[in-house]
This record gives sequence, structure tokens and C-alpha cells, in this order.
Amino acid sequence: MRSSRQIERECQKAAQRASRTCRWAKTMTAWLISWSQTKGTKWHIVDFVGPNGCESRGVVDLLAVRKNHSVCGGILKRGDSLDIVLIQVKGGSAPFPTQEDIDRLKEVAKYHRARAIVLSEWKAQTRLQFYVLKRNRWLPIEPEEVF
Repeated sequence: MRSSRQIERECQKAAQRASRTCRWAKTMTAWLISWSQTKGTKWHIVDFVGPNGCESRGVVDLLAVRKNHSVCGGILKRGDSLDIVLIQVKGGSAPFPTQEDIDRLKEVAKYHRARAIVLSEWKAQTRLQFYVLKRNRWLPIEPEEVF
């Protein structure tokens, strides 16, 4: 029978592996977004980290933002508006977002007028996959379709 100390060490190791997987998944997502950009204004990636460098609270893991240089009209001038994409990152064996998470993501997107909600799924030694949320369904996409 395992002692409580052994169980605690195993839990700590599992948490460290999950944290490393999460950081790596975010890094790979940011890299693929920057690599897929061929023209236009550069996307900037904002990572929300918690107090110890781990994941922070909230449903949005990364935020991609860039200036929109199209003509807006009215009081706004070219370059005054922003394009925002909300990104949730899943690494390793993390499950897809629940319906509650999807509802929260949609509400955050509406609040900030985001142009898309993207799910990034990274598993070790496989290709990074992007999905976009359309009518409560995650549809696979190529990064160039959004970024």
C-alpha cells in the first residue's frame, strides 16, 4: 500500500508534467500563428499566466490581437480598430471544452467583439491542430484561415 507521502509526490509529478505540457502547447500555438502569417499586419499573442507562471483563471488562454488597417468610417480612422481572436489551448490528454466553457467563450467573444474563437490542440509528437467555433461545433481549420 502506498503511503500518503508517495501519493503526494506522484500528484506533484503529474502536476509538473501537466504544467510543462500546457506551456509547450501555448508555445507551439504562438509559433504556428506567427509562422503562418505571410502578409498583412502581424498578430501579437498575449499569454495570461498566473502568479507562479502557471495557468491563470478564466476560459481564455491566449489572445491574438492586431491592428485593423481597413477604413472604418465615422470618427475612427485607419488603424484605430483592432482584430481580436480568443484562443483556448488544450495539451496532452486534456478534453475538449464543455458546453459551459463554450457558452463562456461565446459570451467573452461577444463582450470583446472578437472575430473568432479558436481551439488549439497539441499532443506530443503530433501535428498541432486548430479548430474554430461555429454554432457550438469545433470545426478543424488551417491557421491561415483565421490568422
